[in-house]
Amino acid sequence: MGDTVTARVLAVLDAFTAEAPELSLTDLARRAGLPLSTAHRLVGELAAWGALERDEDGRYRVGLRLWEVGALAPRSLGLRESAMPFLSDLHEVTGENVQLAVLDGTEVVYVERLVGRGTVGVVTRVGSRLPLHATGVGLALLAHAPVDLQELVLSRPLRRYTERTLTDPEQVRRALAEVRRTGVAVSDRQIEMVSLSVAAPVHGPDGEVVAALSVVVPADGEGARAFVPVVRAAARGISRALRRR
Repeated sequence: MGDTVTARVLAVLDAFTAEAPELSLTDLARRAGLPLSTAHRLVGELAAWGALERDEDGRYRVGLRLWEVGALAPRSLGLRESAMPFLSDLHEVTGENVQLAVLDGTEVVYVERLVGRGTVGVVTRVGSRLPLHATGVGLALLAHAPVDLQELVLSRPLRRYTERTLTDPEQVRRALAEVRRTGVAVSDRQIEMVSLSVAAPVHGPDGEVVAALSVVVPADGEGARAFVPVVRAAARGISRALRRR
């Protein structure tokens, strides 16, 4: 990242992942590539401010103060406020997992998630990232992204998660064309073999696609078609709410 103080602080924060949400000071220093003494000083300052918290075993985790600051990100703040009533309605109607995501570079970032009781498990969490080609929200966003971004994504190796993951660029192009034709994206067992997602784009005040929402359901359930009308309706509702804002 660099050798400035800011770069070192960012390296410490970047050491935390979904797989490693709690780290010892030694692990933090190693993952951040810093001398132990430097890591000790920076971690102490971050903990004093509230960006990190220390548990009884001496391990560190991301603090609430950092979460509070992150929640103020403009792209997610107004979007989530406008979307929540519609996400809640969709969750209530379907009883399934409901997600809201935005485009960031060549990935999707999940900014909200409502988990259904007793539903199929999902690998996502708020703040997590997944590739565009293998997710319902990703396909919905990529289908309406600039052509140069589409070509950038398709020019790179496409990661395979299951035997159903689209890894052939021509297959993805056909899927994107279908999204533009129908207004919905279906990712059928691309991330996990037990689930599929039905997604639709959310339009901002100027008509541009600013987000996508999805419902994640069991792959052996009713199928995608049953959820298309309610997903479309929720996306249209959020789009109208954003225009009013």
